[in-house]
Amino acid sequence: MDRLASALLNPRRIALIGGSSDPKRLTARAQVYLRKHGFTGELFPINPSAETILGERAYPRLADVPGEIDLAYLLLGTQHVEGQIAAVAEKRIPVAAILADGFAEAGPEGRALQERLLATAKAAGVRLLGPNSMGLVNLNARTACSVNAALEADSLPAGRIALVSQSGSMMGAIMARGAPRGIGFSHLIGTGNEADLTASEIAGMLVEDPGVDAVLLFLEAIRAPEKLAAAARRAHELGKPIIAFKLGRSSFGAELAGSHTGALAGSDAAADAFFRANGIARVTMIEALLEAPALFIGRKPLANPRRTISVMTTTGGGGAMAVDALGVVGIETCPPDAAAVAGLEAAGLPHHGRMIDVTLAGTRADKVEAALSALAADAGTDMVLSVVGSSAQFRPHDAVAGITGAVKAGLGKPIAAFLVPQADASLRLLGEAGIPAFRTPESCADVIRAFFDWRAPRTEAAAPTISQTTPAHPDEADARRLFAAFGLDSPFAVMAAPDAVPAGLRYPVALKILSPDLAHKTEVAGVALNIPDPVALEAEASAMLTRVRARAPAARITGFLVQPMVKGLAEAIIGFRRDPEAGPIILVGAGGIMAELHRDTALRLAPVDEAEARAMIAEVKGLKPLAGWRGLPRGDLDALARAVVAASRLAAHPGVAEAEINPLIILAEGQGVTVADAWVVPASP
Repeated sequence: MDRLASALLNPRRIALIGGSSDPKRLTARAQVYLRKHGFTGELFPINPSAETILGERAYPRLADVPGEIDLAYLLLGTQHVEGQIAAVAEKRIPVAAILADGFAEAGPEGRALQERLLATAKAAGVRLLGPNSMGLVNLNARTACSVNAALEADSLPAGRIALVSQSGSMMGAIMARGAPRGIGFSHLIGTGNEADLTASEIAGMLVEDPGVDAVLLFLEAIRAPEKLAAAARRAHELGKPIIAFKLGRSSFGAELAGSHTGALAGSDAAADAFFRANGIARVTMIEALLEAPALFIGRKPLANPRRTISVMTTTGGGGAMAVDALGVVGIETCPPDAAAVAGLEAAGLPHHGRMIDVTLAGTRADKVEAALSALAADAGTDMVLSVVGSSAQFRPHDAVAGITGAVKAGLGKPIAAFLVPQADASLRLLGEAGIPAFRTPESCADVIRAFFDWRAPRTEAAAPTISQTTPAHPDEADARRLFAAFGLDSPFAVMAAPDAVPAGLRYPVALKILSPDLAHKTEVAGVALNIPDPVALEAEASAMLTRVRARAPAARITGFLVQPMVKGLAEAIIGFRRDPEAGPIILVGAGGIMAELHRDTALRLAPVDEAEARAMIAEVKGLKPLAGWRGLPRGDLDALARAVVAASRLAAHPGVAEAEINPLIILAEGQGVTVADAWVVPASP
């Protein structure tokens, strides 16, 4: 472990700058909690007003502390932080954690202050944790260097699960929720504003720690995605899952953009694509974040999950709740196959229906173990779930004995439990045995869905660099030329003026106004279809110019675009975007004017290869008829996949922020696709 990781994850000499001698004050908590929970390292309170603080020798200045210091925790008001960061820099302390708020989140002045802190720290090789950081906890080393009130607890179970949280309060809340269930943590680190050290970088350090089996992330945003991607790939190599809970799933968090792609591919959809591509499991419930590690630790992602599960229950209603919740997230509870039926019959247990209800057959441990063993033999199921009724509350040891026995037998498939009543003792027993156990049907379904969605990090497709100049203010013709350079070309011509009709056009044609300012041309009457001949084309161009100038007088008009009319089987949208969190993404969906309304899309990190493009197309409900559904004509899905690949290669063109084809007309099988409309947004200089 290098000096930075050691100083952050396991500091042994800690300076508490601005620590109070009044144990009731917030600024005294770090010192109180460190000693309360057994920290055996050295503490150096820094306070010019006291000789001792809470029994420890105090120093008037940081420079007065002898020897090297691993970590400085600044417990000061915002106005005093800058001067003390300079003192930290002078002493070359590897890490400084800052509790105070009022920095980048508080407006321009706070941002400027934060940037000055960072510049001072960087010049001296100091790394900053925060501002707005609740500090750090290493429970195995009994280091509770935090002011979080959850540390008031008399005892804190240590374990091998690490948590990095961008919210300091959630750091304590998750620890507090886990303790009654016997879920112990190795580390809990609050990153706050992430002016310097990010959850992504810290996750990479934790993955390398031999005392960590899994890393949990509570995220408000993905910062330094390249470091998180590297951490996730290393985690996969080491067999250590990274599991994320990320805020921002609602439409209120979607970033506005000028194209359909911006609206359809909001940052949360991009985050999903990022997690999937990099082998990070994502849960959507905070309860699931606590419950997930037991299912993931020690396992690799399933290569080809069937998304099926076998359910055995000792309570009909409770089992039905689990089956229902699993079905909502697309997981089928399957009836037992012949091998499972044989095992159930041999044990004298029922075997009819999707859910095996053994309530009337008895709930003895040997019966439960036999039922779970029989269901695990089913070749058509990915895992087995045991739903436990009232015995979990009143006879915890008896209730879990059959489950623990089945797990010890090594059945080759994951076995998990959903406890219907409030059954803390049973949850603790299962947790201590490393068996996934769920308190609600919803969190049960969320964790199992996340496990089935979990993938190994993908191998990134190659993206050839194309030297294609894009103007600062591109129109549709510029966008089409850009797509053509990446392998997606369709015939078109440009008219500079209404009377400049090109020769050799194949009629009938479509005519569109060209303007870098008009993303949606139909809204200004800038599109005309089925123009039969050159005379009609010139007349329509003149009329269109008059209409558009009347409706959008400020728009720059660069000419007209003409293309042959094409009738296909369906329309698609293909969009590319550089997401501020996830990086380059590619989207495919059902296209046309209804694209944004239906939001029927698939999303991946860009670039993609043809296999991944085909998988994306298969996810879009509106494109399924093109596969010949119920005898309908088959569309050229091969050409559509190649178009998705071509558009995804824009990832190699740093000058493009966003680009879109909508619609892309899909012709009959073997006849290709045609670009009907294109748009590009250059990257900011």
